[in-house]
Amino acid sequence: MERLIINISEEKSTLVKQLLKELGATIQQEKKKFNPSTYRKKIASVSIWSEEDIKQFNESKKAFENLKPQKW
Repeated sequence: MERLIINISEEKSTLVKQLLKELGATIQQEKKKFNPSTYRKKIASVSIWSEEDIKQFNESKKAFENLKPQKW
């Protein structure tokens, strides 16, 4: 199998892809380029837990660990 890289104008790209698929070619999708601004937006949207939030989690964890199953 050979790898072929071709540059096609946007207006004829769909037609050429259809023809190549009909001939049995597989078409790889282009890898997305790294976009720093998109990455920054995603990082900025990560939630931050306060000390009070963490304290509540720890208390809940301790309460759950102290539960004992009932004996039948």
